[in-house]
Amino acid sequence: MKSNSSTDKTIFKLLSEILNALNNKLTTGRIFCDLEKAFDCVDHNKLQYYGITALIYTLIQSYLTGRYQCVVINSKISTYNMYSKRGINSKSVPQGFMLGLLLFLIYINDPPITSNDNATPILFASDTSIFITF
Repeated sequence: MKSNSSTDKTIFKLLSEILNALNNKLTTGRIFCDLEKAFDCVDHNKLQYYGITALIYTLIQSYLTGRYQCVVINSKISTYNMYSKRGINSKSVPQGFMLGLLLFLIYINDPPITSNDNATPILFASDTSIFITF
């Protein structure tokens, strides 16, 4: 693994929580949450919450608004490709571009709210887990 990477820090935090709980003879549990199609469920209005307004907001909105998507299946058997119907995608950010990644990070930036002091959220990309000790 790459030293001092986000993955290393996430694993270190998880192992630290587990070992600390075991040393204190506590029972532990973990809830795993995975955002399916995470880049397709980004709320564009959240930009205003982070202070992105006026011209920058308008530019980003024009970049994100009115995007269509379809699935293309390249046929190896024939010379024809298959296409799904085009559909508008109002809650997505394009993958493979820095702006898309930045917008996704803004989307998942809010830490999960837990109602229990014994619960510790551990975030990594589109995966969230909640570590519980009791």
